[in-house]
Amino acid sequence: MSALLENPFIQMALWASLLASFASGVVGSFVVIKRISFIAGSIAHSILGGMGLCLWLQRAQGFSACEPIYGAFASAVLSALLLGWVHLNYREREDAIIAAIWSTGMAIGMIFLALTPGNNVELLNYLFGNILFIESADLIRLAILNGVILAVVAFYYRRFLALCFDDEQALLQGVPVKRLYLLLLSLVAVSIVLLMQIIGIILVIALLTIPATLASLFTHRLFIMMGSAAAFCALFSVLGLSASFALNWPPGATIALTAAASYLILLPLRKKKISLQGQSRRIGLTKS
Repeated sequence: MSALLENPFIQMALWASLLASFASGVVGSFVVIKRISFIAGSIAHSILGGMGLCLWLQRAQGFSACEPIYGAFASAVLSALLLGWVHLNYREREDAIIAAIWSTGMAIGMIFLALTPGNNVELLNYLFGNILFIESADLIRLAILNGVILAVVAFYYRRFLALCFDDEQALLQGVPVKRLYLLLLSLVAVSIVLLMQIIGIILVIALLTIPATLASLFTHRLFIMMGSAAAFCALFSVLGLSASFALNWPPGATIALTAAASYLILLPLRKKKISLQGQSRRIGLTKS
């Protein structure tokens, strides 16, 4: 608490983690329900290509406006749209598409990093996360993008709900399933970039899936699941920041480790829940 009240770096990190919790809870719930966690992982790792390109343009070509974060947004959304388009139009196996985008993005990023002069410590911060370097401009960007995500989800909530639970029935009801699927993947891409600033590309999938998975243990209603997942993400962020400050560990990795440990602790609840549901069904069959 003393560090939170006195250390401006900890304060900025806390605000950033709380803002990113909204995106994690809302979009992460869709990722878990739709079972596209590996797609999210592919998008996360393909970000390196756009970041490497922007860093090369900035340092080798003199384009100072090409910040790596802009390359991250562009490559994340492009990868999401490409993945969705190929899947919808060519019906290829999703695992093959995921592997192709994953490896291609990483390869492009490594090539541009090799061509970029100087020490590329910025990309290391993005890869592994360094929330203590968050600035006011980053908080403003987080708040704006959070607003965009929440507005889009609020407007398309029922359609997204139909898409995630029964896309074939949604198609019969006239819902534009293909466009909604691409929009959902785009929201996942934006959320990944938001969370990347906290725990890095490599660990981003932890905050995007673990809080939503834990929330699904306690409710089947999507709206409540989103709120619970956001609360879990905020809790993990606060606990992880506190532990990293006390133990002198990397903040991003500590937050991800806190989320994983909490998942292992609460996982027996799912087994107990499934057991109780099975008993209820047997009792119902016996009465009938």
